[in-house]
Amino acid sequence: MQKEEFKRIFDQFYHPIKNFLYYKLGDVDLAEDITQEVFLKAWQKRDGIVMETVKSLLYTIASNLAVNHFNSARHKYEFGLNHEDKASGESPHYRMEEVEFAEKLQSVIGKLPENQRVVFLMNRIDDLTYKEIAQRLDISVKAVEKRMHKALELLKSHIEHKI
Repeated sequence: MQKEEFKRIFDQFYHPIKNFLYYKLGDVDLAEDITQEVFLKAWQKRDGIVMETVKSLLYTIASNLAVNHFNSARHKYEFGLNHEDKASGESPHYRMEEVEFAEKLQSVIGKLPENQRVVFLMNRIDDLTYKEIAQRLDISVKAVEKRMHKALELLKSHIEHKI
């Protein structure tokens, strides 16, 4: 693949890939960084790219990088839980329950369907309103409400604590 042809692909797919990642990640800067990584990986594979499947390839790379980001973030979160300052004055029993709850919560969140997980995390982690989530995901507020309701039902069925 020639440089000019790759530039044409970049110009055609850069913004759609960035928007796709933004919808998944909810962070425009992170979406931009990962989009650049998508095209870097595509450039490295340029000799094997088939023009009829380039769109599918780019979205596959983007999805894989987003999953890798979530997995990395989860591992960092778990590492932080396990290595916090132990001199906080909390009893070992309380700390153990807290870690077990966090692990269970992460496990259940990981099992949510992607559309429910994205809505749940955008609301609970990013503190976005349903209207803001709907705008970012380009869906209706009713769809956000339905996804959140289903996510909370699943979480409540697996965890006894208030979420």
